[in-house]
Amino acid sequence: MFHKLVKTDADYVLTISRLVLGLLFFIHGDQLMLGRFGGYGLSGSMHFFTQQLGIPAAFAFLAICTEFFGGLILILGFAGRVAALGIVCTMAMAVVKVHWQFGLFMNWFGTQKGEGFEYHLLAIALGLVIALRGSGALSLDRLLARARVSPSVEMRVLTNPART
Repeated sequence: MFHKLVKTDADYVLTISRLVLGLLFFIHGDQLMLGRFGGYGLSGSMHFFTQQLGIPAAFAFLAICTEFFGGLILILGFAGRVAALGIVCTMAMAVVKVHWQFGLFMNWFGTQKGEGFEYHLLAIALGLVIALRGSGALSLDRLLARARVSPSVEMRVLTNPART
């Protein structure tokens, strides 16, 4: 089971997707969790999620942790499929709970009452790619998957590649 979770190709497109998604979500999660980059920190974010949006505290905390730690995990490429799936679920709920009512487009010119969900669709698409294909090259997942290959399997591949 663990091997299926970390198995990934040495694909640099997956690496770029993982790093972009991870970096954006780590920074956004940092705003929510620690208050840096102009954020409100954990208490302010919890208040907004629970009081303004009506999200139960446990789910609000889970969403904040998913963005912060999920972004960090994606940057490292460790259990990338799990982190990406968590971000996909968080973004899907954000669309349903908050952004759907404002339509597709972001509020670039301040003419809408809120932000649309185009950013969320991009995050969901990138997250699904990573959840389905893995963390790619330059990831801890790739190192772990390669380390789990037994020497006997490696020897069979080296001596008779057609049998594998």
